[in-house]
Amino acid sequence: MNRNINIASRLREVLLNGHWIANTNYKEQIEAVDWQQATQKIDSLNTIAALTYHINYYLIGLLNAFENGRLEISDKYSFDLPPINTELEWKKLVADFLSNATKFADKIEAMDDQTFDLPFIDEKYGTFLRNIEAVIEHSYYHLGQVALIRKMILHK
Repeated sequence: MNRNINIASRLREVLLNGHWIANTNYKEQIEAVDWQQATQKIDSLNTIAALTYHINYYLIGLLNAFENGRLEISDKYSFDLPPINTELEWKKLVADFLSNATKFADKIEAMDDQTFDLPFIDEKYGTFLRNIEAVIEHSYYHLGQVALIRKMILHK
């Protein structure tokens, strides 16, 4: 299997439709909560909405970097979720996340194999492969948080 197909499949696994690693995925988790659950604060934990925004922020930023060759995102803004006060606002964030997750996986699937070994934007960031694998690992890290927070909310 070509790397592009394999990596795109791993992205879809965590973001859209998989059950192999975590027995769940982002789509399943975030579509199963309403806006009040998504924004419910438990102690000092991030909300499900904040974590969804956070991963989406990086998907958008990397998609833009693939297109324009500039990395224009900053970690310090990655949790700057605008207020969500209605179901419609939550559903829009979910739809945007799912759309960007699909675009991101499709973009990776369309990459030439040799692209994965090239420096990503600047050599200090490592290769395309390193950065794409970081998205997968980062997404699983926060998916675990989303799943646990959701369980805490539902079993309160």
